[in-house]
Amino acid sequence: METEKHYTTRSGWLRAAVLGANDGIISTASIVIGVAAASDTRDTIILAGVAGLVAGALSMAAGEYVSVSSQSDLEHADLQREMKELAETPEMELEELRQIYQKRGLDKDLALQVAKQLTEHNALEAHARDELGINEISQAKPMQAALASGAAFVFGGLLPVSVALFAPVRGMEYIQYGFSLLFLIVLGTIASRAGGSSIKKAILRITFWGTVAMGITALIGYLFGVSGI
Repeated sequence: METEKHYTTRSGWLRAAVLGANDGIISTASIVIGVAAASDTRDTIILAGVAGLVAGALSMAAGEYVSVSSQSDLEHADLQREMKELAETPEMELEELRQIYQKRGLDKDLALQVAKQLTEHNALEAHARDELGINEISQAKPMQAALASGAAFVFGGLLPVSVALFAPVRGMEYIQYGFSLLFLIVLGTIASRAGGSSIKKAILRITFWGTVAMGITALIGYLFGVSGI
């Protein structure tokens, strides 16, 4: 039999990578657009974009690591508590499993039989999966999330910086916006295909919020540029 293809196995790194790349494109492009609306010097625009790229990537990786580490700590604490309960009150823990399986549709005797067999096989694994909802796929992986998010942010941020390097300074904010939308559409398509979700919904969602972010920063840059004249 062929192994079935499940997209949930990608949920950990895919979420961090999409979030990082999306944030990299929008954040860096927004900075470039805002500065370009207030300045007519390419060096200033590029410096702002690169500074935003570096700071954003480090912040994204650190934030993702801290966030997922907190989740990992909670999971570890729950598993430690479960180990203690299994050692001190094994009968109660067995009954908990039986009730879980009975609620899922097994009759009382079969639920007890399944609970006993899974307890003999690996009691902690059975309780982690069926009582706590912790398994190998969903388990928090802080370093994986941090690396995926930080690297994706750098990749996403390099795209608008590259546009700033070669696009004409005059009207750069409009060129940057057009290319950024294109980058977001490509990212939304790739993410939806990797996750098996609707491409249309992903593109609409990512371009709408990207437009809002870039529009606000362009307005701020324009207002600062006008007030500085």
